[in-house]
Amino acid sequence: MFPYVLKRLLGLIPTLLIVALMVFLFVHLLPGDPARLVAGPEADSQTVELIRKDLGLDQPMHLQFINYFSKAVRGDFGHSLRSKRPVSDEIAERFWPTFWLTITSMMWAVLFGLVIGIVSAVWRNQWPDRLGMTLAVSGISFPSFALGMLLMELFSVQLGWLPTIGADSWRHYILPSLALGAAVAAVMARFTRSSFVEVLQEDFVRTARAKGLSETIVVLKHCLRNSLIPVVTMMGLQFGFLLGGSIVVEKVFNWPGMGRLLIDAVEMRDYPIIQAEILLFSLEFIFINLVVDVLYAVINPSIRYK
Repeated sequence: MFPYVLKRLLGLIPTLLIVALMVFLFVHLLPGDPARLVAGPEADSQTVELIRKDLGLDQPMHLQFINYFSKAVRGDFGHSLRSKRPVSDEIAERFWPTFWLTITSMMWAVLFGLVIGIVSAVWRNQWPDRLGMTLAVSGISFPSFALGMLLMELFSVQLGWLPTIGADSWRHYILPSLALGAAVAAVMARFTRSSFVEVLQEDFVRTARAKGLSETIVVLKHCLRNSLIPVVTMMGLQFGFLLGGSIVVEKVFNWPGMGRLLIDAVEMRDYPIIQAEILLFSLEFIFINLVVDVLYAVINPSIRYK
């Protein structure tokens, strides 16, 4: 297992190099002049040129990339064009609110998704199955930003039970985590149902029932573990999407996270922030995929990596 993990970690280097190059080119193709935005609309051309030189934007594109990547591998992502603070400090402040929001959303989404999927599979083509799949389709079809606004209107404006903005207490996490995790719970339910239906038709399940085991033991002990591999794959991908794709929900709830920081950076053409965040999101996906592969071997001991 260790040689496999080490090989995957070494594979990060060329992957991140390609991602860094693509992000660098994409960011520099965005319309607008960062030097003009930093200088302000009333600054003269001489001031703009001085700022452009100070930011290193007057250099050829390939020199800018070499300078950026050589510093990035040492953990230096430069300074924000907007706040003049180190990019690492800006991201560090916004990372944990997004991380805990993602964890909260994932926890309840996995719990409800597994329960709905298992119930739907066990009572396939009966009313629990139809009800569960109706909820799943509704969760996938309803946009997260619309659900977020609906939840705010109902529980904050009309009932006054929960706050709408901020991340100061556990109560602030309830509405955005519901809005963010609804689609994940729906996808989890459908994946779990599909996987469970296949496992329930296997020979070892019929053997377990023939031995007189209760249906609860058959489902939870024999079926659950054997149906988890495709579910774990989906969980890893969804966790990565939640961590990097909570932009819309953070905007709706004015959440002080990385998604909101990325939106502000795009509006201000803050190149260092944009590049660092996208690189971080890419790195997260790579590590999550590695963790998922390792979990395969934990769930199914017959799987061995070389």
